[in-house]
Amino acid sequence: MVAARITVNGKETPIAPAAPHTTVLDFLRDRGLTGTKEGCAEGECGACSVLVARPGVNKPTDWVAVNACLVPVASLDGQEVITSEGLATVDESGTPTALHPVQEEMAVRGGSQCGYCTPGFICSMASEYYRPDRCAHAESAEPSDSAHADPEHGPNGFDLHSLSGNLCRCTGYRPIRDAAYAVGSPTEDDVLAQRRDQAPPEPAATDYTQDGSVFLRPGTLAEAVQLLRDRPEAVVVAGSTDWGVEVNIRSRRAGCVVAVDRLAELRGLKVEADHIEIGAALTLTEIERRLDGSVPLLAELFPQFASRLIRNSATFGGNLGTGSPIGDSPPVLLALEASLVLADADGERVVPLADYFTGYRQSVRRPGELIRAVRVPLPLSPVTAFHKIAKRRFDDISSVAVAFALDIEDGIVRKARIGLGGVAATPIRALATEAALEGEPWSAQTVEAAAEVLKAQGTPMSDHRASAGYRSAMLGQSLLKLYAETTEAVSS
Repeated sequence: MVAARITVNGKETPIAPAAPHTTVLDFLRDRGLTGTKEGCAEGECGACSVLVARPGVNKPTDWVAVNACLVPVASLDGQEVITSEGLATVDESGTPTALHPVQEEMAVRGGSQCGYCTPGFICSMASEYYRPDRCAHAESAEPSDSAHADPEHGPNGFDLHSLSGNLCRCTGYRPIRDAAYAVGSPTEDDVLAQRRDQAPPEPAATDYTQDGSVFLRPGTLAEAVQLLRDRPEAVVVAGSTDWGVEVNIRSRRAGCVVAVDRLAELRGLKVEADHIEIGAALTLTEIERRLDGSVPLLAELFPQFASRLIRNSATFGGNLGTGSPIGDSPPVLLALEASLVLADADGERVVPLADYFTGYRQSVRRPGELIRAVRVPLPLSPVTAFHKIAKRRFDDISSVAVAFALDIEDGIVRKARIGLGGVAATPIRALATEAALEGEPWSAQTVEAAAEVLKAQGTPMSDHRASAGYRSAMLGQSLLKLYAETTEAVSS
């Protein structure tokens, strides 16, 4: 077994003697790369973001920004990382000689003041700078205060959502936006741009032991499920966006961690005649870009799911595997009538998501089983919507989440599927509301009556995010909103 190593800013370095739970953030700072900052330790501020070479969507490799505070450094065995320090041009002695274009624009346009958040912004901005289809669609243009057709996409094709996971508390966001909208396209001699045309590092088969704990990355699904049968106490991680918080905030430790994020069997996306199968270890960003809007309800979910930094690591398998009643994907997948493909050492079985959750953070998944894939049946319902009620527009946990998928023909609701989150111990289907809608005319009278039924669905509780009464009210309001939106669409 080759010793675990990671390439940082072009230089290979051993991961030892870092403990298996050590985050990339702490690993980098321990080696003097202090541009990577800790702001929140739970993936909400982006001060820690770094770039990782990952399998690309439009090119062999994408430079993907991730939260270094959440990712175990052992999970990047054999991988390539770029920090804010590694973006600048350096001479043979390693002395910086020129700023990277995104660093230059942040400096000249006043996007950096105290500087604490700046390196994280720089890395997230660099990830968008190197996005291949951004470079292909538009050239740079000077930012202007004149209104754009889309205020969240610059004239240079820069998607401002790429910075949704980065927070600043000094300058305000206008100069940062100006810097983002001013960057041009990578030049032909840009080394990181050239790197996109080469394959990313293959996932290393990792068996890293330190301080009595072990981090394992099996090479195949068969190895993974056998390992879980032999080590039932193991913690399974993919993007580590949930486990990383447990490690940082609650000081959780595991004797054995098994990484499944790079298993080829969990990273497929297939469109069959009667369903779409989505690999459980594909990141949400990969799913979003590969589906390219072909599943409208998922397309509506993705921008509201945490931030781009989180979506660059988070997976459906992880979001469903944790069993959280406030995860954003379960209500949508329930409305889509999704099923899960569960795999263990004995084979596979398919379980409807509606039957998967059995209690608070509990499910029918057996010890040693993995979620291999999510299946969404076809054809899709034509009327869909995802309503997330939260205190912040982006990067927040929902108080209530409601997903709708309706078939309306000749003014009659032929089929209704409604998924709810945040109103019970598990994500649930609003079965009574679905029954109140099906077979009835899609009219104000029907919707108002069904909204009263929807308000009584679940067992909402009061907590620091919302009261039980508010949650119930929002359920009913969400159906009224859907009706207003569909009526407006028809009339226009």
